[in-house]
Amino acid sequence: MAKEDIQKFSIEHDEPAWLLNKRLDAFEQAETLELPHIERANFRGWKLESTAIGETSASQAVPDFTALDNHPLIVQIGSQTVFEQLPQALAEQGVILTSFADALTDYPELIEKHLGTVVSPDEDKITASNLASFNSGVVLIVPDNVTVTEPIEVQIFHNADSYIPFNKRVLIIAGKNSKFSYLERLQSTTDGTDKTTGNFVVEVIAQEGAEVKYAAIDELNEHLTAFITRRASIAENATVDWSIGIFNDGNIIADFDSDLRGTNSRSNIKAVGISTGRQIQVADTRVTNYGNQSVGHILQHGVALEKGTLTFNGIGHIIKGAKGAGAQQKTKVLMLSDTARTDANPILLIDENDVTAGHAASIGQIDPDDLYYLQSRGLDEEEAKHLVVRGFLGAVISEIPVKSVRQEMIQTIDQKLSFVK
Repeated sequence: MAKEDIQKFSIEHDEPAWLLNKRLDAFEQAETLELPHIERANFRGWKLESTAIGETSASQAVPDFTALDNHPLIVQIGSQTVFEQLPQALAEQGVILTSFADALTDYPELIEKHLGTVVSPDEDKITASNLASFNSGVVLIVPDNVTVTEPIEVQIFHNADSYIPFNKRVLIIAGKNSKFSYLERLQSTTDGTDKTTGNFVVEVIAQEGAEVKYAAIDELNEHLTAFITRRASIAENATVDWSIGIFNDGNIIADFDSDLRGTNSRSNIKAVGISTGRQIQVADTRVTNYGNQSVGHILQHGVALEKGTLTFNGIGHIIKGAKGAGAQQKTKVLMLSDTARTDANPILLIDENDVTAGHAASIGQIDPDDLYYLQSRGLDEEEAKHLVVRGFLGAVISEIPVKSVRQEMIQTIDQKLSFVK
């Protein structure tokens, strides 16, 4: 039935023939391809490759948007877009921020040209399943030479009251010499406890000279088991900097990739995560250097408590011919309970001699000297631990471009650390 459901969904939503063909091809590929290999992660029983497709409603009350600042914003609940806001000045410069369905209607040639060029459906069972069955998403296009000073915010809510998989697609195209900050928030609605899976894919295309600051906060609930793919293709003299907060309550594979395609391309990836309860979270972070003088840095900080499992894979791969390339990575994980499980797994794959590369990884507990110093200043032990951990995770918090969201992020961290004694 899955193939027929995909055909029915595509026809009912008046999708162009080329997209239906892509979906059906991807469905056939999903039947034969293997799951991706993620170091130190066994997720074969998670059933993330579901190709079920359908509508999901905006089950929770639509938020009150009357008091919002006038920055670019789109909000989706389930598969429905409930709010879009784009200042007139940006629209006049050609900036596009809209739902995937509307982009298909208004800009079909652009979508056909770029969809699947960064995350191809023929890579593995997960990528194929997403293209076959995504039911909604967002498209952002910033034209050549346009600078957006206000952060561009995208809020995407998983409908916790629906059995339909949380399969979404986001396409971001940064034109030549464009510059902007993008904030993405993945959250679950507060109602509902249906268990389901998610397959979320983001493609970022940074053309020559573009500068993109991409921040994301993931707070999906314990009933959602998901694979989250975010990847950028970065051209000559372009930069994509990532700041990712992995604060989900369910089992999650989070795959972050920067493909440094052009000469002098750059990418800094900062990722922080907290695992609690019995959940498993794996952050698989990769930078691949193809271009000469391309540079990629990875910084990962994480905290595991209770019986949570947190794994950080940091992969720097310098392709032969990428002369003068650089790949550096640092990973630190704090264990705040004796029953937590953590893993810091640095990997360097170097196929070229004229490069600079290095890595560092550590797993440990809170430094007692730090606690002693703070307690000597009047804090009790629990307050001191919270302060140390918050500072430890601060590398990403400081990069979030919206003050109110930074404050929410701190509240989330404090809530997850409430078990620390």
